[in-house]
Amino acid sequence: MERKTTRISPDDIAGQRAYCAEIKELNARFDRAPLAYVDTYGCQQNEADSERIRGYLAEMGYAFTQDESEAAVIVINTCAIREHAEQRVLGNVGALTHTKRKNPNQIICLCGCMAQEPHVAEKLRQSFRHVDLVFGPHALWRFPEFLWRIQTRRGRIFETADDPGSIAEGIPVVRQNGIKAWVSIMYGCNNFCSYCIVPYVRGRERSRSPEAILAEVKELAAAGYRDITLLGQNVNSYGRDLEEDIDFADLLKRVNAVPGDFLIRFMTSHPKDAGEKLFDAMASCERVAPVIHLPFQAGNNRVLEAMNRRYTREAYLEKVRALRSRIPDIVLTSDVIVGFPGETTEEFEDTLKVLEEVRFDALFTFIYSPREGTPAARMPDPMSKEEKSANFQRLVDLQNAISLEKHQAYVGKVLRCLVDGEGEDPRNNLTARTAGNRLVHFTGDKALIGAYTDLKITGCSTWALFGEVVE
Repeated sequence: MERKTTRISPDDIAGQRAYCAEIKELNARFDRAPLAYVDTYGCQQNEADSERIRGYLAEMGYAFTQDESEAAVIVINTCAIREHAEQRVLGNVGALTHTKRKNPNQIICLCGCMAQEPHVAEKLRQSFRHVDLVFGPHALWRFPEFLWRIQTRRGRIFETADDPGSIAEGIPVVRQNGIKAWVSIMYGCNNFCSYCIVPYVRGRERSRSPEAILAEVKELAAAGYRDITLLGQNVNSYGRDLEEDIDFADLLKRVNAVPGDFLIRFMTSHPKDAGEKLFDAMASCERVAPVIHLPFQAGNNRVLEAMNRRYTREAYLEKVRALRSRIPDIVLTSDVIVGFPGETTEEFEDTLKVLEEVRFDALFTFIYSPREGTPAARMPDPMSKEEKSANFQRLVDLQNAISLEKHQAYVGKVLRCLVDGEGEDPRNNLTARTAGNRLVHFTGDKALIGAYTDLKITGCSTWALFGEVVE
């Protein structure tokens, strides 16, 4: 397996920023800044990628809009993790024929994980002729060059070559708000879980240097960001491709030493690599939030082996016990796939037993979705959709009951929470997050947004807490 990391040179990034300058000069012809629309699907890594796309667009002289019809450039950053996500994206991209018809000069771009799938790229080439630019995650750093070529030469561009991946530093960033920030510490995945398309579309694991990561975190802390999430497909693999002897627990301690009033979160951890050194680092670092997302996916060892997860049910449960012995109030969330090819209802019962034993605070639950090009897509899958749906509902019902019970235990407590935005319900006009990332709805002055505030928890539902400001 190729582990050598290709690092894009500063000269290459300078070349891309030169393209930005040329496009900005073209845009200066207009009476006002042309508008760009960036739509993001999928995981936090995609959100981080979109922040860099916006950074490039801002440097090109674009302003931003949430209305596709008024955009000069549309960028759809896609997710390939489930079939439903792909169909939703294709439906929305198909609907853009109407905006393109009204504005023939509109440039429509599709990027992200879907773009890197050969069958999707070919479908876009043949059936979505209104899409001008298609590029995968590996080529994101060249976005200005692609856009310049389309604007000056016309024609369609497809940049989806199979590539082990690279690291590009120095791309400008436009973040969504000044409160929370994503910091990618690595890219790609080497795990090849049998159901997952990610290693095929995001390439091999490659780590950013600790110096680059720390410089970004210091900049964010100095700018007043309160919640910083370190991102990787498997953060516990961090550093394995670096010459320096450093792992994720070491990095976490270095980030924790950065001055500032902020919380550190991270995702995602693979259970096979999350161990006692990480748990000790979490317990000893005062800025690291007491929360971890630790996907177990299935509770039966035969199914876990078929998934190529490389741990057993017993090993997972032992890790949970080790974690809770160090951080008793840890908020633990996870992922579960129901109906993996060949899973029987009896094997599914083992998953329910894990829920009952661990008692997760929350779960992200999915019915198995075949991904073309993965080993699982070729496995026999005799269980009917109706049986899978019935098992899925049992899982959801059990977890909802556990989540409600967990939330009820918060009622009456006073918690330091980060006020992160406005709520949709006028009766509770603000939202906040606990250190454990539990959502809190409450009423307060909008001036609190971006600040830590003590909230007394007065009620709860299955999915959220309700509180009031402690005067």
